[in-house]
Amino acid sequence: MNAPQSTTPIKLDHWIGGAAVAPAGSNYFDDLNPLDDSVYARAADGNAADVERAVQAAAQAFPAFRKLLAKDREALLQKAAALLERDRQEFIDILIDEVGSPVMKAGFEVQFAIGMLRAAAGVPRRITGQTLPSDSADRWSLSLREPLGVIAGITPFNVPMIKVIKQSAMALACGNTFVNLPSEHAPRLSLRVAQLYHEAGFPAGSFNVVLGNGAVIGDALTGHPLVKSVTFTGSSVVGRHIAEICAKQLKKFTLELGGKSPLIVMDDADLAGAVRAAAMGTFFYQGQACMASSRILVQRGIFERFSQALAGAAAGLKGGDLRDPGTTLGPIISGRQRSRVKTHIEDAAAKGARVLAGGSFTGFQCAPTVLTDVTPAMTLFYEETFGPVTSLYPFDTLEEALAMANDTPYGLSAAIYTSNINSALQAASGIHTGMVHINAPSLYDEPHVPFGGVGQSGVGREGTDCDLDAMTEWKWVTIQLPTDAPGHH
Repeated sequence: MNAPQSTTPIKLDHWIGGAAVAPAGSNYFDDLNPLDDSVYARAADGNAADVERAVQAAAQAFPAFRKLLAKDREALLQKAAALLERDRQEFIDILIDEVGSPVMKAGFEVQFAIGMLRAAAGVPRRITGQTLPSDSADRWSLSLREPLGVIAGITPFNVPMIKVIKQSAMALACGNTFVNLPSEHAPRLSLRVAQLYHEAGFPAGSFNVVLGNGAVIGDALTGHPLVKSVTFTGSSVVGRHIAEICAKQLKKFTLELGGKSPLIVMDDADLAGAVRAAAMGTFFYQGQACMASSRILVQRGIFERFSQALAGAAAGLKGGDLRDPGTTLGPIISGRQRSRVKTHIEDAAAKGARVLAGGSFTGFQCAPTVLTDVTPAMTLFYEETFGPVTSLYPFDTLEEALAMANDTPYGLSAAIYTSNINSALQAASGIHTGMVHINAPSLYDEPHVPFGGVGQSGVGREGTDCDLDAMTEWKWVTIQLPTDAPGHH
């Protein structure tokens, strides 16, 4: 196991208006290392006054920031990408120590964030409008895109780097200013991103971080009249609550919520490839991913072979030193989350599910768990576990598999393994999700794609093109030319 990096926990203050700011209430909370619950940092426990200060700083920075030329915003984002490349190892270390990321996952996150900054750097020059034909003679008709103002971003613990960069880089690219409320499990990561933007030359107040418990201060942020749009990644319960607040104030919102993502394996699939995808798509970052393949539907002809192969693959995944590239599994983030995972497994086993692999905890780490004979009476049949747990279900026909895949309130991601193009396309159009991957894991993202889900999995999409729509608004401008102007035809 990793030894904590230092004996005295670092103190983390808010980042507001380009400077570290102590909490108004003078309170701090413990940010724990999930490996052993040792205190990793002491973080500012924000209140409504801190939120007010952060939003005001962003609002004051907005008039000047929106006027920055496209080439200047482009240069700032390119600089941030270069600095992140330079400081890659420091960010990897924070992801390992603060949220328990195995080094492979931490490296993936940082690389994605570099790509996201580069993709966002290309956006300022693409914020274009149109010239439109007019129904009136001698009238020019134009449409323009304008930034919204202050955007609030609430980011999760599981991919804190990807999400804070994804949300903020596009907001900044479009000329908005940003206030981030990170998960209480990942405050240091967001503050390090604030330093990155600061060093890149972003003006004071363009990117702010307010720390604290989302349940306590989230409403003060999302409901603030100066916040013009909210982008949130987290649970469906909190997402619905945020949508209500935004709807009452008629403000925009983008919600990326939970999932119960299905992986369908047809009997003509490349079995070894499907098993690898199932193991990666289920157990990546110990299953703490909304796109994880938590339901695996396998055609009956290969059900036994696939089940044994996946159980074997699961048993072969190892925990241990998170800085060892061979380590796949880290700890479950918190006591609350560990108890949820345990309860889901115990409830299923008590009601007759067979445990083919795992099912047990060693310290804060849950062994990769593969279940079969799971029924709707069990909590994990419909609920998201958010741990390294998956259930296998046999089916006979593709139609039956699609009906099973769609038997969920969620609709984030899905995958199918098959060598039949017709089955692949039937699944792509028949599964009710925001994303479908053919012969690839359910867990995948790129900076420019329309990323998001349907149903309880969210509203709106993330990604450069979609965010350009979400983070600007249209303005229509007309110019009436005098009909007797010189040179008039």
